Amino acid sequence: MIGQTKNDRGTAMEHFAQTLRWARLSSRNSGRRPRSHLLAAAALSFAAGAALAQPTAFDGARVIVGDGRVIEDATFVVADGRFAAVGARGAVSVPAGAARVDLTGTTVIPALIDTHVHLSRERDALVDDLRRRAYFGVGAAMSLGQDQGDAVFAIRNETIPGAARYRTAGRGITTPEPGRSDIPYWVRSAEEARAAVREQAALGVDIIKLWVDDRNGAYEKLPPEIYSAAIDEAHRHDLRVTAHIFALEDAKGLLRAGLDAFAHGIRDTDVDAEVIALFRERPNVVLVPNLPDPGVVTDVGWLDGHVPGSVLERLRAASTDRPEAQAAFAIQARNLARLAREGVTIALGTDGNSPWAVHLEMADMVRAGMAPADVIVAATRNSAELVGLDDAGTIEAGKSADFVVLDANPLEDIANTRRIRAVHLRGEAVDRDAIRRAWTD
Repeated sequence: MIGQTKNDRGTAMEHFAQTLRWARLSSRNSGRRPRSHLLAAAALSFAAGAALAQPTAFDGARVIVGDGRVIEDATFVVADGRFAAVGARGAVSVPAGAARVDLTGTTVIPALIDTHVHLSRERDALVDDLRRRAYFGVGAAMSLGQDQGDAVFAIRNETIPGAARYRTAGRGITTPEPGRSDIPYWVRSAEEARAAVREQAALGVDIIKLWVDDRNGAYEKLPPEIYSAAIDEAHRHDLRVTAHIFALEDAKGLLRAGLDAFAHGIRDTDVDAEVIALFRERPNVVLVPNLPDPGVVTDVGWLDGHVPGSVLERLRAASTDRPEAQAAFAIQARNLARLAREGVTIALGTDGNSPWAVHLEMADMVRAGMAPADVIVAATRNSAELVGLDDAGTIEAGKSADFVVLDANPLEDIANTRRIRAVHLRGEAVDRDAIRRAWTD
């Protein structure tokens, strides 16, 4: 039997009515008939609320599953916040009495997952960060190494309506870096590194974060004997380890030491045959390329109305042609393209606190040479696996109903991931209008 939740059908009807009034008001103010996408958004919002009380079948969309498969003219059923069935229209058994939503002409993708962010640490600000990510179609985000305090771990264990799920590495591990953040452990020996790992393991972190970087010669780099001890201790506690790196030689050393993931690509030079051989020896290692700004003028107008005006102006001012940045991007782009061709597992990360950055990163991954279909797999299934969410990342029966409805096909143009009609997390429609107003008004 489909279970009830605390949200009832009356709440769904009220939200539907509010959304419909907004759609009609917008149309009156513009002097046009109600726009179909606004009315469709209202219907989607109602259907998500109704789905809490009864199954809902969504018909007609192109469904990009997240594992490389595409289902044209699909039907998927959502019940109790999960996908109950997914397949071609006509091949899916829809429960009697299910609500129906027509998504003809749209494309549906799994909610995106960002495996490398640095979010706020105070509760209210962190919840805002996670809601803004949901607005942009992100279903989960993992903060890497600069988190401390009770709030981050409390939110790690909560499910917040209308917000992305949160995962954390807690406090990362590096050598002493005076003048930089002292939240990460500043370790000087293998035993100090092991003790740091044990402390974070006891708090229930999702991954251990290392920094192996001399910051352009400003600090002593975490040496192999220390990072090897940290990796070994993490594996003793069934925790994976990811590392911030810069140099090719450090990537090689970390691979030999048993590292599980890279939080950045190799940035100092092109990859060579030796590092490719090391990746082949460890086929489960994940690369999060975290590409830099490409250093070219880009159109940020798509964010107009979605972020505060002051933010948009800063982005426009920063969008310039910079040859030095272009050269740095080119190295990392070549390395990403080469490693992806060699079969290395790629995931997505953005390294910061810009909730829209997943869309820029996906575009840059395509700019580097990856196919849009492969980038979507990286940003969904592969990223879900890296952050440890076995119920997310693909649109399959039994998974959490975390999905994004798009007005255009990202397989044709990856920038179409920005054309969001609706976001659903755990089967419920995210109130994107409320999130936008709270941030931009």
